[in-house]
Amino acid sequence: MGLKITTLSENTAGLGCFLGEWGLSILVETGDLRVLLDAGQSISAAANASLLGIDLSRIDRIILSHGHYDHTGGLPHILSKMGKTVPIIAHPDIWADKYSGREGQDYRYIGIPHRRHLLESLGASFNLHTEPVKIGDGVMTSGEVPMVTGFEKVEPYLLVKEASAFRQDELLDDQALIIETGAGLVVILGCAHRGIINTLYHARQLTGVEEVYTVLGGCHLMDASEERVRLTVAALKEVGVQRLGVSHCTGLSAACIMAREFGDGFFFNNAGTVINLP
Repeated sequence: MGLKITTLSENTAGLGCFLGEWGLSILVETGDLRVLLDAGQSISAAANASLLGIDLSRIDRIILSHGHYDHTGGLPHILSKMGKTVPIIAHPDIWADKYSGREGQDYRYIGIPHRRHLLESLGASFNLHTEPVKIGDGVMTSGEVPMVTGFEKVEPYLLVKEASAFRQDELLDDQALIIETGAGLVVILGCAHRGIINTLYHARQLTGVEEVYTVLGGCHLMDASEERVRLTVAALKEVGVQRLGVSHCTGLSAACIMAREFGDGFFFNNAGTVINLP
C-alpha cells in the first residue's frame, strides 16, 4: 500500500504557479483513503489542488489540527469544490473564541473565521472528539497530546476569550495525523502547539511503534529560544527521525538549525511538494 503526501497550502510555494499563503493544508492518500489535514487560510489550498489536477470531491475525511484561522479559513473553498457531505474530525475546542495577545499589541481574533452553520450548509459534518480517532488501516489522529517534556510549552500570547475575560489557551485541540508504514511512523503536524516532541512521544505510545520515519508540517518554533530549538533537535535525533520536512510556523532560524543537523534528511515542505513513500 503506497503513501502519497501532497502539500496544498503553505507559506511558500514551490516551482510553477502555486500560491503561497500563511497557513497549511496537506493531502494524504493511502490505498483507497484520501484525507485532508487542514484547509489553509483562504483560496490557496483549493487553487493549488486545481493546478495539480487533484479532484477534491474524492476526499473521504477532513481533519482539523486545531481551530486557528490559517488552518480553517479555506474550508468554504474546499467544501464548495467537493460538492458533497464530508466528515470533519476535530477537537471540540476548535470552536473556542481564540485570540492572539502579544505584549504591546491589541488582542486579535485568530479563531475559525466562518460560522458553523455556513460550513455545514456547504457539506461539513463535524465529528468532535478529544480522544484519538482511527481514520483507516494504520491511519489515526493523535487526539489530545500530553505535555511531558520540560522544554515545550504553549505560547503565552495564545488566548481564549470567555465572557469578557481572557485566559491562556492550552490548545487542547492541537493534534496530528499519524500513519503507520513499514519503515516506521509518518507524523504530519499542523502547528505542534503542544510540542513536536510531545506529539512524537504520544504517537509512539498510541501505536506501539518506536521507529519514526518521517515528520513533516509546522513545528511552531518561530518564537522559540535557541536552547529550545537545540533541545528539540537533540530529541528528534534520540527518537530516530530519518526525514524531517518543515513548514509554516517552524521559523527560518529553527529551520536553518534543523537543516544543518539533519543534512540530506531535511527538506522544506512547501506548497506543491509531493512525497511518495512505499
